[in-house]
Amino acid sequence: MQPSYARLGADELRRRAESALARLSACDLCPRKCGVDRSAGEAGFCHAGRRAVVASYQLHYGEESVLVGRGGSGTVFFSGCNLGCVFCQNWDISHADADGCLEGIEASPEELAGVMLELQSQGAENINLVSPTHVAGQILEALPTALEHGLRLPLVWNSGGYESLETLALLDGVVDIFMPDAKVWDQDVAARILLARDYPETARAAIAEMHRQVGDLELDERGLARKGLLVRHLVLPEGLAGSGEWMHFLAGLSPLTFVNVMGQYRPCGRAGEFPPLDRPVRPGELATAQDAARRAGLTRLDDAPDALPARILRHIQSD
Repeated sequence: MQPSYARLGADELRRRAESALARLSACDLCPRKCGVDRSAGEAGFCHAGRRAVVASYQLHYGEESVLVGRGGSGTVFFSGCNLGCVFCQNWDISHADADGCLEGIEASPEELAGVMLELQSQGAENINLVSPTHVAGQILEALPTALEHGLRLPLVWNSGGYESLETLALLDGVVDIFMPDAKVWDQDVAARILLARDYPETARAAIAEMHRQVGDLELDERGLARKGLLVRHLVLPEGLAGSGEWMHFLAGLSPLTFVNVMGQYRPCGRAGEFPPLDRPVRPGELATAQDAARRAGLTRLDDAPDALPARILRHIQSD
């Protein structure tokens, strides 16, 4: 399957990039709308400037099975973030140091395109952009070069779900697979542990728009994702994430929404200062969230047999 951005073509990608980069001068690429001049090196909440900062890139085998395949997911970790999750597992790269600097290497458009092409040459199944929201313009800027030099892999937008609808409009027809988090349902909880009171309604609107753009997750004959929406929901202690409400919302988008209900929460970052985030999730809490997903009518839960069509299950079982 030809990736979406290839069908758009390099000229349209350049036009989208110009539109996004023009907004850096009074940055409003994400819902925070900091208004700083990133093109002149000013830093807003995310601490990123004119160029994207790449913390690392690698073939990743710990992602969802529909992304990994045999080659691994070609994961690019960007430094900085537009959320302030107190329990962030990537704290060192998501937050600036005491001098306001991000960990990693500033990448030119050509260098970022080179990273994508290198991952493809290593056998990656897709290009998985982690925390891409605040560098949407820089990613769009790199894509024409990558396309013209042979990039042909699906593009995964692996974000926290805190997205601007105006920026998502620039990604329409560019991104193949949207993989947002559905983090927290309650505004007061979001203000306390994400530093974003408007996260719940903003993420709901963003996830709905992502689904409008790409639809339900489509898998190829190998059982690998090629287009569509895949939602991650991290279960938090004492129901802080609002799992039941999120599952009801996602089922309302489509009962075929592909959802990974994740139970691997462990205290990271400043979580110890925010009880009950100072302890891991208990098995019963995970089971409650998984039951909520099934009761809501969701039929495609990650690693569940009914997440994959029968023809793909036969392929896997006979491989």
